[in-house]
Amino acid sequence: MSPHLDVPSTASSFNSSSSNEALKGGAVQTQMATYFSSITPANGANIKRQLLPGIYVPTVAFFQANEDVDLETTARHAVRLAEAGVTGITVQGSNGEAVHLSPKERALITLTTREALDNASFKHVPVMVGCGAQSTRETIELCQDAYRAGGDCALVLPPSYYSSLYGKEDVLQYFRDVADESPIPILIYNYPPAASGRDLSSDEIIELAKHPNIVGCKLTCGNTGKLNRIAAATQAASFSNLGSGFLCMGGSADFLLQTLIGGGSGIIAGLANISPKALVHLYDLVERERFTESRKIQAIVARGDWTAIQGGLVGTKSALNSFFGYGGFPRRPLPRPSKEEKLRWKEGFTELMKLENVL
Repeated sequence: MSPHLDVPSTASSFNSSSSNEALKGGAVQTQMATYFSSITPANGANIKRQLLPGIYVPTVAFFQANEDVDLETTARHAVRLAEAGVTGITVQGSNGEAVHLSPKERALITLTTREALDNASFKHVPVMVGCGAQSTRETIELCQDAYRAGGDCALVLPPSYYSSLYGKEDVLQYFRDVADESPIPILIYNYPPAASGRDLSSDEIIELAKHPNIVGCKLTCGNTGKLNRIAAATQAASFSNLGSGFLCMGGSADFLLQTLIGGGSGIIAGLANISPKALVHLYDLVERERFTESRKIQAIVARGDWTAIQGGLVGTKSALNSFFGYGGFPRRPLPRPSKEEKLRWKEGFTELMKLENVL
């Protein structure tokens, strides 16, 4: 699925404190442009990372005080998650502030994540890349950028800016056109609040799953009935990509148990930035059919996830700062949390962190 990139070691050099200092004052854009232009896939050298069911983490984007991308923390965070046993990393999702990043910054974060995993002996861990844009053309370009930066698959939202003008067939054709041209497989990202309320039906996703380069979906809509129908249909029908494993993923940690019981493949959940071990543990309990324990752990996870849902990525970063000493703030105009919010969110995650710390 993914190319092995024969690239210079520039990404590593960006991760030193001296390099981060050098990037201040706007020099980051020039250096990123130079680096991005040097990325080319190696000829004939491919690493195909299988997309397996499990826990995928949509990582937050990290910034320095001047809002330049913090590559050192990006790398460190990815390795921490891999060490916790997650199945894969997702960059440039909703938590990853994709809408706040330039194409070059997006590619650099993808490459930095890939290189950090490889250097820490996690070459098998796949990297999903958020690639949704408003036009078919730009979405395809983002998929190509993700490929060149070492991404294994693309997570794609439906177009939404001109939502009132799109009919059902326009949206389906958008996904087919992107899948036709993307050099990496794509997953459909169904997240109505981020797509002007557009909520893809199970029938639409099942129809799109027939495309050989559409290999999964992320259902942040939280509709477990929809998830059940898609999971059952994609496992039973004679689709051309059957056997590669269509990933029917939940989009939130508060229904991981329900996702797996209903035939889903796992979750892509922002809470895993904070508590990856707890989510991996819950996944393993369900796989071993230890349902009494699973229900107890799911309840703790759901309570913690409610705090994450209320605080969004601002609350998630605040929790990273509180419990791990790193995280920083989102790019403006997203707000800085107040002292009261920081305390409330820390208290909201305390029960979950007690579980995380004993695993």
